[in-house]
Amino acid sequence: MDRAQTSKYILEEGRPADADKRIPAEAAVYDFLDSLGIRYWRTDHPDAAAYTMEACREIDAVLEATVCKNLFLTNRQHTQYYLLLMPGDKVFKTKELSSQIGSARLSFGTPEEMERYLHCSPGSSSVLGLMNDTENAVRLLVDEDVLKGEFLGAHPCINTSSLKLFTADVFGPFLEAVHHDMTSVVLKGDV
Repeated sequence: MDRAQTSKYILEEGRPADADKRIPAEAAVYDFLDSLGIRYWRTDHPDAAAYTMEACREIDAVLEATVCKNLFLTNRQHTQYYLLLMPGDKVFKTKELSSQIGSARLSFGTPEEMERYLHCSPGSSSVLGLMNDTENAVRLLVDEDVLKGEFLGAHPCINTSSLKLFTADVFGPFLEAVHHDMTSVVLKGDV
C-alpha cells in the first residue's frame, strides 16, 4: 500500500462539489483551470491549514508532486514585486537571489500587497494567484529544480486545499493565459 492510501487526506480529480460555497478566490481558480482544460487533482485539509512546510508533510505525500515554498517578495521601495517558487527543502538566501535578478534588499511583501496582486493571504500564496495579477505587477521567479518534476503542488489561493497539476501545464498554458513570463533562477539553498 502506498503512502497516499494510508493518509487521512484523499486526492480527487477536478473541482470540489461544493466549489460554489468556497471563498471566491478559490472558486475562481477552479473556474479558470477548467476554462483552460487543465487537468488537476485536489486534496482538502481544512483541519491542517498548510501554513508551514512542516504542516505540509502528510499532504505532500498524498500529492506526490513538487511542493514549493512560494515567497512573495518586494524591493525596499515596494515598487517591484516577485513571486519566488523554490523547493520546500531549500533554504532561501536573499543575497543569492538578489544578484541574479538585479534587485538588492529584497524583503517579504506585506499581506495587503499579496492580497492586492494575488488575492492570497500569507501561507496561501501560489503561482495560481498570478491569474489575479492583471497589472502584471508581480514577476515570477522559479528555481530550476521546480521545473524538473512532472507534477507541481499549489494552493488554490487558500491553504486549506492543495492541487496537483502537471508542471508543463502550469509553465505553459497557464502562464500564457495569465500573460506572465517566468524567470528561471538557480538557488543552492545550502544551510
